[in-house]
Amino acid sequence: MSNNYIEIKEVSKIYNNDFVALQNINLNIKKGEIFALLGPNGAGKSTLINVLCGLTHHSSGTIFIDNLDISQNRKKIKSMIGLVPQELHLESFETVLDNVNYSRGLWGKEKNEKYIFNLLEKLNLDSKKNNLLMQLSGGMKRRVLIAKALSHQPIILFLDEPSAGVDIELRKEMWKIIYNLKKEGVTIILTTHYIEEAEEIADRVAFINDGKIILVEDKKTLLNKLGNNKLVFTFNKLINKIPSFIKEYPHKINKDKNTIEILLSKDKREVSEILLNIKKSNIDYLDFTIKKRSLEGIFVDFIKKKK
Repeated sequence: MSNNYIEIKEVSKIYNNDFVALQNINLNIKKGEIFALLGPNGAGKSTLINVLCGLTHHSSGTIFIDNLDISQNRKKIKSMIGLVPQELHLESFETVLDNVNYSRGLWGKEKNEKYIFNLLEKLNLDSKKNNLLMQLSGGMKRRVLIAKALSHQPIILFLDEPSAGVDIELRKEMWKIIYNLKKEGVTIILTTHYIEEAEEIADRVAFINDGKIILVEDKKTLLNKLGNNKLVFTFNKLINKIPSFIKEYPHKINKDKNTIEILLSKDKREVSEILLNIKKSNIDYLDFTIKKRSLEGIFVDFIKKKK
């Protein structure tokens, strides 16, 4: 018995026109974690989600979910999964409650008013349960999609761009909802191009590009390994000549030529050494700040290196 809840081995997806959407994907997802799949548009994120949810067949490789082979147990595995799609496909002339109850019925589940009402309450939809979908905002409709996906009490939840098209306040509310689901034991896999979303709530992240997984890592470990800080200097005048001591570090000058970003290593003495050299060189600067490198910076660098 494996410790991994979802095991993906050498999975590829090739369409009839010979387009390779996924290429030799190897990925393990643990029970109860929030796993974020990051990548640009067209990278293969949604294709992988559709394959794992049984909406499309993979061309080669094996997928095991809770030790069940998806090729032989597709119906059973589908009943274990909830999917929140990127598109807002809802019955506009039905109420919130009817939409969610209908989704539960599609899975052959008996009515359970207590569970559904509790679910709507957790998603802050209880006051809207008798509203028609057409009366709701985009953010509320996205919550209804989550309620529909959870209506049959799945143990795995897939979220394809869960906060696409919602403002930052609603996005943060969605993050709270997702985190609370994790605390209840739901395994969550989300795709996103909002890298701050993964930075905020994910336990582990995978970078995908051109249908290939290029990195899988624990988020905190990744940030500790590669999340080097940047020392940013803003100068009084244009930078015509870079001081020799700055050339010893990876650096970048902004377009206005009055700011230099210096990428630091893990050596904590570097900041004091650079400041000392700045002072010795009699270089005037307006300000300096230290910026922590984000997942976005790490992701962009990996994409560049793979090209």
